[in-house]
Amino acid sequence: MWKYVLKKLLLVLPVLLGITVIDYLIMSLAGSPLDMMTGPRVTEGAIAARAAQWGLNQPIWVQYWNWLTEVLHGNLGFAYKSGQPVSEIIGSHLGPTLLLMGVSMALGLLIAIPAGIYSAVHRYQKRDYAVVSASFLFSSVPGFFLSLIFVYFFTVKLHLLPSSGMYTPGTGGDAWDVARHLIMPSLVLATGVAGGNIRYIRSAVLEILEMDYLRTAKAKGLGRRIVIRKHALRNALLPIITVIGMQIPTLFGGAVIVEQLFSWPGLGQVTWDAVLTRNYPVIMGVCLLSAVGVLLSNLMTDILYALADPTIKY
Repeated sequence: MWKYVLKKLLLVLPVLLGITVIDYLIMSLAGSPLDMMTGPRVTEGAIAARAAQWGLNQPIWVQYWNWLTEVLHGNLGFAYKSGQPVSEIIGSHLGPTLLLMGVSMALGLLIAIPAGIYSAVHRYQKRDYAVVSASFLFSSVPGFFLSLIFVYFFTVKLHLLPSSGMYTPGTGGDAWDVARHLIMPSLVLATGVAGGNIRYIRSAVLEILEMDYLRTAKAKGLGRRIVIRKHALRNALLPIITVIGMQIPTLFGGAVIVEQLFSWPGLGQVTWDAVLTRNYPVIMGVCLLSAVGVLLSNLMTDILYALADPTIKY
């Protein structure tokens, strides 16, 4: 196992390098930050001075090499306008994003796993069709549309939940206040997680239920709950673990929109602002963090395979 983990970590480095090259190339093709400075009061000399200060007067490959060199020394650079270190910006907004993604993931799986198993056990019945239909509905409703519906009902009509921020301004931001602000954005993301996972879990459990050893267990007189809990569920964990590992990039992508709609002070809002202002260092810092998170989640998925199925050998 340790040799396998070390080998995977060594393979992560070239993959991560390739991701940063592609990200930097796409980002540079989208436009230069100097384009945001144009105006009647901005002179050509001021733009040239800013380009030299930011290193944007050099070829693109030189800009990337300078950025990569700084990253290897532990420096993610500085934001163009504020001058604040990118590591500080990401560090101050990482906690709210991890909180939102963690709660959304847990809530979505708490809905998806029981619903998928229930749908598989009652396959081709009305209850199965109802669960599958709900899964399609959850998957098809856009996050921004669901966010607007939640705000309209729970904030505008019922006055039950706040619609923006992480805590009420002027208060200490206690756990209950943060929880109230967390309900709507986490429900929006959890809906997408549950909608996509219910069908995967249903398919995985259905495949296991058709195995010969489960028919033998039923023939021996074991109850349906024991058969499902002790035999079917564990063998169905591998595809479920795969689906869970795939949720990391999906959740982060959805968080960019949801955090913007609910003014949640996380990385999604930072990414949105950086893209609008073409803030290269912040964009690359967030992309690097996202790539590391996805690669590490894939590694953790492989490790969890061995824990779920002892017959797997690396």
